[in-house]
Amino acid sequence: MFKPGQGGGLPFMGRRRFPVGAFGRRFQPAKIYGRFGSLEVRLARKKSEIRRAQRLRYKVFYEEMSAIPSALAMLSRRDEDEFDPILDHLLVMDRGDANDGRRWGPSKVVGTYRMLRQEVADRNDGFYTQGEYDIAPLIRAKPGCKFMELGRSCVLKPYRNKRTLELLWQGVWSYVREHNADVMIGCASFEGTDPAAHAEALSFLYHTALAPEDWRVRAHEHLRVDMNMMPREALNTRAALKALPPLIKGYLRVGAFVGDGAVVDHQFGTTDVFVIMPVKAINTRYFAHFGAPDEFASPVAAEFGPLN
Repeated sequence: MFKPGQGGGLPFMGRRRFPVGAFGRRFQPAKIYGRFGSLEVRLARKKSEIRRAQRLRYKVFYEEMSAIPSALAMLSRRDEDEFDPILDHLLVMDRGDANDGRRWGPSKVVGTYRMLRQEVADRNDGFYTQGEYDIAPLIRAKPGCKFMELGRSCVLKPYRNKRTLELLWQGVWSYVREHNADVMIGCASFEGTDPAAHAEALSFLYHTALAPEDWRVRAHEHLRVDMNMMPREALNTRAALKALPPLIKGYLRVGAFVGDGAVVDHQFGTTDVFVIMPVKAINTRYFAHFGAPDEFASPVAAEFGPLN
């Protein structure tokens, strides 16, 4: 769903991972979820496409934003981790710039999301966000729900417009429908590692968007930063809304909740919040616009602006 690093930087210790995600489909035809002009949205079907998505992530997270690269990342100029081989990678591709006549030139990855279904997480080492948040109680409490984690969202700067974002969300929603996911989860981020700099926005989330008890996820205690920094009566709602990152604001508009506690991600230079979006809780006035995958026109896409 959501942030560039989505919990990142914590050491990973776990079982051997198996190529049950995108790498395992490298010989299958591309599944295209939508097109607009020279742009199309689809799943990555081979390793080279995932490497291109990783280079885009590096450009946005490390060169444009505040993430701190490892020596290996600096050499490869790619943002990659041990989760990449098992996830599905959603790509917005530019098949050619109409302005230079390259209609059928090499495709360029201009937007990406990566997605982890619960059944895949269960066969491997769980969800990525569990490095920051204790999500196991929620999953145990909702045995009939199929969870899906979203993360590493980014769009190349010249493409941060409504058209690209609607295609990206067409892909997400098509994937949700295809796999009958019930709940989307992930982390979304504020820029910077000083939570106090976002006191009003974090307090606004705590007082107005905290998940109901039966949906609530809590940050691990050794990482948790209390979001309740200001009393509700002291908040300036207009200022708090303005201070929210566009991606978080967009999720709130469709009915998402946030978890209890923020987490500082020093590697990616962000302050993270956990987002829970039960599909059935999506605001019906937006849900009506989703329709079938080929009818998708997201009314929230315009709210997102530059992804972060």
